[in-house]
Amino acid sequence: MKSTTLPRGDCAEAGVAPEGITGFIDGVAARGLELHGFMLVRRGIVVAEGAWKPYAIERPHMLFSLSKSFTSTAVGFAVSEGLVSLDAPVVSFFPDEVPAAVSKNLAAMKIRHLLTMGSGHEADTMESILGTEDWVRAFLGLEVELEPGSRFVYNSGATYMLSAILRKVTGKGLTDYLMPRLFHPLGIERPTWAACPKGIECGGWGLELPLEAIAKFGTLYLNKGIWNGVRIIPEGWVEEATSSHIDNSPGRTEDWAQGYGYQFWRSKHGAYRGDGAFGQFCLVMPGENAVLAITSGVPDMQGVLDAVWESILPALKNAPLAPDEAAEKALRARLAALSYAPASGGSGPAEAAGSAKAAGSAPGAAAGSESSWIVERNEMKIGSIRFSLSRDSGCVAYGDGNGTHLVAFGFGFWKEGETDGFGAVGPLARKAREMVPVAASGVWKDGSTLVMAVRFLAQPFVQTYRFGFSADRLTIDGTVNVTSGPPGIPTLSAKRLV
Repeated sequence: MKSTTLPRGDCAEAGVAPEGITGFIDGVAARGLELHGFMLVRRGIVVAEGAWKPYAIERPHMLFSLSKSFTSTAVGFAVSEGLVSLDAPVVSFFPDEVPAAVSKNLAAMKIRHLLTMGSGHEADTMESILGTEDWVRAFLGLEVELEPGSRFVYNSGATYMLSAILRKVTGKGLTDYLMPRLFHPLGIERPTWAACPKGIECGGWGLELPLEAIAKFGTLYLNKGIWNGVRIIPEGWVEEATSSHIDNSPGRTEDWAQGYGYQFWRSKHGAYRGDGAFGQFCLVMPGENAVLAITSGVPDMQGVLDAVWESILPALKNAPLAPDEAAEKALRARLAALSYAPASGGSGPAEAAGSAKAAGSAPGAAAGSESSWIVERNEMKIGSIRFSLSRDSGCVAYGDGNGTHLVAFGFGFWKEGETDGFGAVGPLARKAREMVPVAASGVWKDGSTLVMAVRFLAQPFVQTYRFGFSADRLTIDGTVNVTSGPPGIPTLSAKRLV
């Protein structure tokens, strides 16, 4: 069996100017955008790959809506196998879940309308189906205000319905269905994919893959569905799925207004992409024979693409370049040095202990001690918090109705571990209280203020907490780098447990 790992090579043989890659790194930094990792494939060769420590290239990462492009691929397999037709009515698959009165627009909704985000709904249906036990029934029970196909409205609930239809016609979930058809041929280990209460994969979100898996997927599409000389994706599906089928320009700008295919976005410069919230990208550039895979935690996804067009696109040359050993060496060094600094800008734990004592702060608020606090009633239902602090590291734990949840951090370094509480970011991400990998660091800003940064290594999120101590009181507040919910962390107050 031929290797399914993408080959590595230098920039010169692939016709890539190294300064374009460093320019891209500088460009996202100048925009204040935090990438977690990226991999550039040119002419089938990985010419640049890097992850900002403490993130790692090999770690699976949440894809959010980039999951949709994988669901689209599953539909392509089902069409080629004669299991579904793009013109099949959606209601025909769910006779037991349709409402008693089926409206004209609901009856007219077809699989192709789900694929192109033209279901006929005036808004995304996702918020209406989340929280129910039967997402299919909830989706079909919603009013379909518009004629299907008449307007583009981004709709993750529509993608879920594609997953539900595939479960009906294949008897399998998306992951099981795609394993022998897509994941196994590409050498991708069995991924995780979040599911609804009935066990149907979400389809529109919830898939987790490492960077190279994203790059492989993009390379497969770049090569029109052929991998190592073997056709994987049915002939014709790549071109059909990545062509524009509906106008998505009203109310959108730049790369989000170039047309929409079957769960793929058209981009500027003849490119197309799958993408997910907060900067997860699989960007395919057919004219340049290149693929760029990116994971990140950014509020400005257009800014990432702007950096690509400004620096990487002009670096992709038509002919091989003369070898430049110095430039290659400098690029490799730059990639190896990518990192995000731990929490800094304050006192070390020993100095903080002295400052706290001099200021009359509570004993136990600084290094080398433990303290416990009772939290006043709050909407987060946190009842207690405990600190265990030493010279080099610390641990913060809080208690709620679901038990005790903790995160360990290092003073001046990222301490890696797992937590099941601090990263609970709602049903769009992962099941609440599931253990997730994190890296955390802390610093004393003064003798009575401890700042802790928590990076969720498989997610876009960075949470920064500020703990303000006085003799017998504690205040807690903080920020989140990106969020689809309320900004920031609610302010909490606590009293020392004597």
